Amino acid sequence: MKQSSSSPPREPGRGWWRWAVIGGAAAGVVVAFGYVGGWLAPARLTPHRLVDALQTAGGGVHPGFRRNHAKGVCVTGYFEGSGAASAYSVAPFFKPVRTPVVGRFALPGGSPYAPDSSVPIRSLALKLTAPDGEQWRTGMNAMPVFPVATPKAFYEQLLATAPDPATGKPDPAKVKAFFAAHPETAAFRAWVKGAKPSASYVTESYYGLNAFYFVDAAGQRHAVRWRVVPEQTAGAADVATAADPNVLQQDVTRRIAGGAQKWKLLVTLADPGDPVDDATKTWPAQRTTIDAGTLVLDRVEPQDSGACRDVNYDPTVLPRGIQVSGDPLLAARSAAYADSYLRRTSEEAGVAGAARLTAEGR
Repeated sequence: MKQSSSSPPREPGRGWWRWAVIGGAAAGVVVAFGYVGGWLAPARLTPHRLVDALQTAGGGVHPGFRRNHAKGVCVTGYFEGSGAASAYSVAPFFKPVRTPVVGRFALPGGSPYAPDSSVPIRSLALKLTAPDGEQWRTGMNAMPVFPVATPKAFYEQLLATAPDPATGKPDPAKVKAFFAAHPETAAFRAWVKGAKPSASYVTESYYGLNAFYFVDAAGQRHAVRWRVVPEQTAGAADVATAADPNVLQQDVTRRIAGGAQKWKLLVTLADPGDPVDDATKTWPAQRTTIDAGTLVLDRVEPQDSGACRDVNYDPTVLPRGIQVSGDPLLAARSAAYADSYLRRTSEEAGVAGAARLTAEGR
């Protein structure tokens, strides 16, 4: 797969609008998930149109790369459950056992050549595989709230923040109009004002954003959100002043060479009435939170040859004991990830007609 990050093109223009563009299989799978999610219908948004918009926002097509989170690095390690979450979920990962993990740190956005200072959010995706083959895949971002609540609004955000061909930057008037039309972005915009991106992947907390359900041994469902919080918090430089455009990869490589990096998996339980279908709304800080275990990452690999290379980090790939909520973004993410996966793997293999195949979801 074409995953080198060398020979960067012209750096995109800088600006606050970059915070707004964060987002974030066969054609039959794409269509199926879109249908189940209720957002795929004639004259409505489709996975293909959504991924096309991601490509435009990312500066065009970069064959063989993911359409979002194109620049990244593979990491591997394990998750060691504490046993505390087993009272709420029968998922095997929460028992006091070690489960192998294939992960990927990445920058949001569609350019694999973007300097690390170009986007202020960092992302972490994980795939946990149990001995019986069950998997749990999750994609998390270093922000506590998502800008929008629906696939349609996310699509409109991508259109509003797409670079103007004449300037190479988004049209400020379109961006302003988008935010005016979407008051649900207020929490995200408030967080942005005080956010300070670091020059290290390993000092960040990563949030699942969407709600899910844990299912216990009695079949009872518990609405949850999760995040991973770093045990290592010091030593991150200012990414804005870093001379190396690939400072994040260099930093994580150096740190892991010096020892495993660790995060606590914290699971928050919703109270009755807490929103479980809207990623723009946070839950109160006093909600019950469980320390479900420790994520340990102890190896770094290039994304063109590492274990994460061919993984589709579809957040709806879940084991028994974890179920999707009614959040419409989950079905949209699954469908768009499948479309992106088909495109990049077809490009790598040189399969003719891949674009036509995905276009059936238009």
